Amino acid sequence: MAKQFRLIGSDRREHLSDTPGQLGGNRDGLYGRLDCPAALSALRRGDTYRRKRVFFADEATAIKAGYRPCGRCMPGRYQAWKAARGRAVLAAVCVLVATIAASVAMAQTPPSADEVARYTGLHAAAAKGDVAGVRALLAGGADANVKDAHGRTPLHVAAHLSQQEAVRGLVGGGADPRALESQRYDVVTIAAVKNDVSMLKLALELGADPKAVTSPYDGTALIAAAHLGHDEVVRMLINAGAPLDHVNNLGWTALIEAIVLGDGGARHTACLKALLDAGANPDLPDRQGQTPLVLARGRGFTQMAALLQAAGGR
Repeated sequence: MAKQFRLIGSDRREHLSDTPGQLGGNRDGLYGRLDCPAALSALRRGDTYRRKRVFFADEATAIKAGYRPCGRCMPGRYQAWKAARGRAVLAAVCVLVATIAASVAMAQTPPSADEVARYTGLHAAAAKGDVAGVRALLAGGADANVKDAHGRTPLHVAAHLSQQEAVRGLVGGGADPRALESQRYDVVTIAAVKNDVSMLKLALELGADPKAVTSPYDGTALIAAAHLGHDEVVRMLINAGAPLDHVNNLGWTALIEAIVLGDGGARHTACLKALLDAGANPDLPDRQGQTPLVLARGRGFTQMAALLQAAGGR
């Protein structure tokens, strides 16, 4: 009976073949030449590698099975694979970036002109900045935390419309400065996204929480501010104790968002520098294993890359 050989097919399963494989590899996901120095050295060291050894009929089958070229015996193909993988990761990030950028405005939604026109009671007084009206309504027993159809309290409305004295009056009358609306935004995040520094300062003075997890992305006000390049807001939130390395449900920190959702310009670079100066971890990767330095280099943000490298980023 003719000898048969066990080869890995494109379905990643073993198949019997009458002809030996042209390439070898291992179950860790590598393929290479049969005379690969690294493989031969591993085989000489014992049976552990021998048990992981696999063979392929040809290179096309190895690639279809999801194996990558060996960097030792196929350096040219390995570099080409690495470059292609980097482009694929960057393309995936770009698609995600575009999706996030398109959805940010929809996520944090200020009251429309029509909504404001229909408001009554505390919501109407808050929208107008009618401090006397706010106080009178509260004194008459109005609920300071009543919500509109989008879960906004009068405090959220006042923050959206930059009515500072109304905010002060509402909190003084029992409004919760840490309340979340339907999309899980609080007054701190509303002010951070608007780049409303004076409103942010007031909210923090009145007891709002700079550490709160907010938004549909399970993020923070600091992440939102870094994303938008609001460097003064970033510095204020850092000084207020916002968590530097919080990871949102996209797998991104404030540092990463300043890069992948930024434009590499002065303000996003200032955000990144403020975060690094405050002690943000320069090596926390995204879900694809890409570190901030790799992401910055991939987008051509040389100044950001230099700052990350100086901070010990890899």
